Amino acid sequence: MSSKVALYSAVGDELTHYEVDVERAVLTKRDTISVPANVQYAWPHPSKRYLYVATSNRGSSPTADLNHLSAYRIDPATGALALHGEPRTLRDRAVHICVDLDGRHVLSGHNLPRSGITVNRIEPDGTLGPEIAQSDVLEFGPYPHQVMVTPSGRTTILIDRGNSAEHGKPEDPGALRLFGLKDGVLSSGAVVAPNGGYGFGPRHLDFHPEKPWLYVSDERRSKLYMFRMAEDSLEPEAAYTCDTLADPQNIKRRQLAGAIHVHPNGRYVYVMNRADALVKEEGQSVFGGGENSIAVYAIDQQTGEPTLIQHADTHAFHVRTFSIDPGGALLVAGSIKPLPVRVGGEVTMQPAVLSVSRVGSDGKLELVRTYGVGPAHKIHYWSGMLSLD
Repeated sequence: MSSKVALYSAVGDELTHYEVDVERAVLTKRDTISVPANVQYAWPHPSKRYLYVATSNRGSSPTADLNHLSAYRIDPATGALALHGEPRTLRDRAVHICVDLDGRHVLSGHNLPRSGITVNRIEPDGTLGPEIAQSDVLEFGPYPHQVMVTPSGRTTILIDRGNSAEHGKPEDPGALRLFGLKDGVLSSGAVVAPNGGYGFGPRHLDFHPEKPWLYVSDERRSKLYMFRMAEDSLEPEAAYTCDTLADPQNIKRRQLAGAIHVHPNGRYVYVMNRADALVKEEGQSVFGGGENSIAVYAIDQQTGEPTLIQHADTHAFHVRTFSIDPGGALLVAGSIKPLPVRVGGEVTMQPAVLSVSRVGSDGKLELVRTYGVGPAHKIHYWSGMLSLD
C-alpha cells in the first residue's frame, strides 16, 4: 500500500495543502490557510503530526518587525493544517528553520539585521515553548542562510553564505559553522572555511542518508561540494567539487545555485540553478538569460563522489524551493514569481509554478506537468512534501 503524501506550498502569507498522487504525478489542491506574515520556511516534526512555520513581513516592508514561529497540527487522515498553540515571536526574520532529531526543539537561523540562531523548546503536546537562552560569545558570521542538525543530533551546522564584493564593499567570506547542541543549548565548535572562506559561498547542505558524507551548494560560485564527516566534525577541505551549470564559462547576472537534496536512496543528489535578472529590450523589461535547471548527480557509493548525469529544465524561472517525496519517485519544484519572457516577437508573462517531475530508476528527471501558483503579487517562497503515514 502506497503512503499518503501531502505537499504544502507557501505564497506570501498563504499556505496551501495539496494531496499528492505519486503514482499519477498529480497534485490536487485541498485547502489554504492564512498565516501571520510571509512564509520563510517550514519543517515537520519527526512524528509527522506538526508543521513548524517561520513567517516575517520582510519583503513587504523595509524592516522585518513582524516575525513569528508557529506550530500547525497536521490531520493524519487528510493532511489539513490547523494552528496548534500560540505563535512565538522571533527577534528577527528566520531565513531557515529545522527541528532536532528527537523533536524537542526548533532551531531558527537569522541573517538580517543580526545573524544568529534562536532555539525554541517544543512541548510534549507539540506546541511551541519559550526561547532557550544562548551564550553571548557565539560567532555566527556575516550572512547565514540555513541551519541544520547533523545525523548524530549532537551538532548544529550554520551555513554562512557570506557576501560577494560589490558597491565598493569587500567580500564577506563564507563558512560552515559547527556548534555543539545539548538540551537546546549551543556551544562553540569548529569553523570550516576553505581558503579562509574567500570564494566560498555555501547556501544549503544535505546529508547522505547512510554514509558520513555532506553535500553543499555554493550559491555565489554555482558549485557542488562533497565534504567527508568524521563523527561530528568535517574535513577542512571539500573532497570533491563540481560545477552545477551546463555552461560555467557563460554566467549571466544573478546566476545562483540554490536548494540541494540527496535522494532518499542515497544514490543521487540534486542542486537547483536559478536565474531571474531582467534586461531592457525595446523599452520592455524581459528575462536576461541564464540557467534555470536542476543539476542531477550520481553518487559513487564507495567514495561519495558526485558525477553529473543531467541538467533538467525546470520550465520556470528562479526555482527557490523543491522537495522529493519520501518514496523517491516524484520531485516537485517551485518557482518564486512570474517573469516577463520574450518568445519570438512577443513578451509574455511566465507564471510562478509548481513543476512536477518523475524520478527515474537512474535518478534522472522527466517533467510531467506544471501547476500555476498565485496571486502574482505574492512571492512563492517555500514548498515541501511529507508522508502522512
